[in-house]
Amino acid sequence: MDAMAATHSPLHPPFRLLMGPGPSPVEPRVYEALAQPVVGHLDPYLFEVMRDIRDSLCSVFGSTNEMTLALSGTGTAGMEAAVVNFVGPDTKVAVLSNGYFCERIAEMALRQGAGVVRLERPWGEGFEDGAAEEFILRERPGVVAFVHGETSTGVLQPGAAICTAAHEVGALVIGDCVTSLGNVPVQVDATGIDIAYSCSQKGLGCVPGLAPLTVSPRAVEALENRSHRVPSFYLDLLLLRDYWNGAKYHHTASASLYYALREALGIIEEEGLEARFDRIARNHEAFVVGAEAMGLEMHVAPGWRLPPLNAVRVPEGVDDGALRKHLLDSAGIEVLGGFGPLAGRVLRIGIMGAGSTRDNVSLLLEGLEAALAAQGFPVKSAGVAAATSFYEGR
Repeated sequence: MDAMAATHSPLHPPFRLLMGPGPSPVEPRVYEALAQPVVGHLDPYLFEVMRDIRDSLCSVFGSTNEMTLALSGTGTAGMEAAVVNFVGPDTKVAVLSNGYFCERIAEMALRQGAGVVRLERPWGEGFEDGAAEEFILRERPGVVAFVHGETSTGVLQPGAAICTAAHEVGALVIGDCVTSLGNVPVQVDATGIDIAYSCSQKGLGCVPGLAPLTVSPRAVEALENRSHRVPSFYLDLLLLRDYWNGAKYHHTASASLYYALREALGIIEEEGLEARFDRIARNHEAFVVGAEAMGLEMHVAPGWRLPPLNAVRVPEGVDDGALRKHLLDSAGIEVLGGFGPLAGRVLRIGIMGAGSTRDNVSLLLEGLEAALAAQGFPVKSAGVAAATSFYEGR
């Protein structure tokens, strides 16, 4: 016993300022909520917590959908739930593909035996309304999938025209809101998204482990009239609906994670959605001003940028791995690089949720400047000074 105790020293994780694509910084009150006593997964108190979560999620999603819940799992579980419940071997799925996570949806649909058609754009570009509409009306799919906030590129994709065209041909719309929920307006009902999913660890300021999801009445009707059984028991939304309604055991949900999400959503309500969106947009703009002052370039054109996720081009002659290591080792700041066609070409910098503050923008710009200088990059001017001027001018 003594020998075993000696091998298990107390946990002392290093402090990291999480400024990558997620997870993002966690609100202190969320950590406090995690420390509360665990109740059972069928305890009446837990169902009260879950009802609070549902009400708050409807507000953040911009929806009145009755089927709104938080799955046990990460954002990928939300994506897979959207696919396995609404895509089958006889389904034609139209994917608007301009990044890694669009392609992940396509891969999941292919694994269901579906027929997948794509409208493609280079990573970093969005889809104009006319092109998206023409594609959907031509292909006449059963399901249309798009990524509202593409984490791999930093593109924010408007969805209204996509949804209008999809509904015109009788298709359901899946919208990936993993990096947009809690960071920018999602407006599920007004946009027309039928199945929207997200995660707990980005814009919501919570820890990883839950996947918020909301389903429109027309999609629920399609699910209830489905001709064959959902191939996943764990992600079967009708079974999960029964559990969330307090009627039937499904799985052992984590009370601690639900406490944490309830607290995170409460913090959002206290701040107010519009104030939150404005804060994140303002800090995004200040970062862009500072980065460009140093001589850096953004990968996504103005008008298409996703404020919480900034894709910054790695300058010629700069090693992105060495740059990120310098940031982590010297300043304790985590940012991540690109992958796929953007591997080694961009830094993915998150200014989202609880981490989107003026102080963090300044720390990030200061750290970037030092990391760039360490590789001999000729910084044009101080990014922090440029960002400060931006803040003071607003």
